[in-house]
Amino acid sequence: MGITERRIRQKEEVRTAILETAWNMVEAEGWQSLSIRKIADAIEYSVPVIYDHFKNKEAILYEFVKEGFRLLAAKLLAAKEKQTTEEEQIRAMADAYWNFAFQNQEHYQLMFSLGMAGCEMGQSMPEKAAFRNVLVEPIDLLLKKHNKTNVNPCLKYHTIWSVMHGLISIKMMNKSDVSDELNKMVLDDAVNGFIKNLKG
Repeated sequence: MGITERRIRQKEEVRTAILETAWNMVEAEGWQSLSIRKIADAIEYSVPVIYDHFKNKEAILYEFVKEGFRLLAAKLLAAKEKQTTEEEQIRAMADAYWNFAFQNQEHYQLMFSLGMAGCEMGQSMPEKAAFRNVLVEPIDLLLKKHNKTNVNPCLKYHTIWSVMHGLISIKMMNKSDVSDELNKMVLDDAVNGFIKNLKG
């Protein structure tokens, strides 16, 4: 292995160590407590070494946001592919979204504290676009199947996302006296109403 290749490999190893250490801190203490100094101390490198790889703490968090959207898109796609009708695909993806949020709370809070995965944001983060596209596809097909070509599928995506995210956010902030079971029933009822609206 030449000197250049060795340097590239070493740089990648340091970058990986930074991300792994940072994520361990996020899981242990929450992402608000993350700092460049803490990461440097944990991996026994100087602060400038961290800045050689990441512009600031936000750049590290951004990597976790992208990873979160990749994971979420994969979960939704897997749920979607198990169903044959658009209605069941939407229901299955709503369930997968709900489960992902509570099984990956650190990722979820990071992903959506930085803003919604809107239809206009695909160019700035392809991972967000991939998540959005998985959810939009059956919505678009269902609208076309029922000759509702004047309805914007992206608007409907925002609608269903707002419902899911709203219920999840309320639950995560512990400001709801509603039980988990009832909260899920509310989600199911909202999703069924959403599907009915797409078809009606």
